Amino acid sequence: MAETDSVAEFLAIAVDAAKRAGEIIRKGFYQTKQVEHKGQVDLVTETDKACEDLIFNHLKQHLPNHKFIGEETTAACGVTELTDEPTWIVDPLDGTTNFVHGFPFVCVSIGLTIGKVPSVGVVYNPIMDELFTGIHGKGAFLNGTPIKVSSQSELMKSLLATEAGTKRDKSTLDASTNRINSLLFKVRSLRMSGSCALNLCGVACGRLDLFYELGFGGPWDVAGGAVIVKEAGGVIFDPSGKDFDITSQRIAASNSLLKDAFIEALKQSE
Repeated sequence: MAETDSVAEFLAIAVDAAKRAGEIIRKGFYQTKQVEHKGQVDLVTETDKACEDLIFNHLKQHLPNHKFIGEETTAACGVTELTDEPTWIVDPLDGTTNFVHGFPFVCVSIGLTIGKVPSVGVVYNPIMDELFTGIHGKGAFLNGTPIKVSSQSELMKSLLATEAGTKRDKSTLDASTNRINSLLFKVRSLRMSGSCALNLCGVACGRLDLFYELGFGGPWDVAGGAVIVKEAGGVIFDPSGKDFDITSQRIAASNSLLKDAFIEALKQSE
């Protein structure tokens, strides 16, 4: 683990990058968008690309020896392997479909892994002006105020979030809807906000009690939020109950009181 001073400095640099990218998102949010398709329903805009360029240029200027993995560069150039080196993992605009539709759940997500461990997290929603931050071992914050996961201990009283994903083949959709159907008997209600990073932050600040997603885009969706959930006292794990793997495209999050019951409910929903 890098020294605390340098990690705090890394956070400050990342927050600055997120705020600058957020300004681009805020301006673009109210304008006509130029939209391209990465898949059947997976979208990318000029704003995604402009934000990634801005964030990486800012980080590289201050931290030239660090490594970088970004959603849009990975989409264009192929997957970059995660090593033990300090590595910035960036989703320049999480919630692109929301952005295109003018639905205000959009964010910049920036995470730093050191020794493959998520160590710094920044998630910024520029439309709502909410900045979530976390440093490994130093707590999680929303606009500078400490946040904590909920204290809910009953599954039946819990608010669950998940996402529909970007695949539209019948077997994937059947599995998704069957899982949701099963879980709806066991929780209070379900939300789909359209942003994996903001769902994680929702768990971190107690707005949501439970979150899971299978088959999301890549580590950039979770690298920032995972730190923030853990530092808010929450737990991050594989939906099967195994340890979380940042490269697996599978994640679940909750408070520690709900974890075992949530894993059991997820197993029964398969």
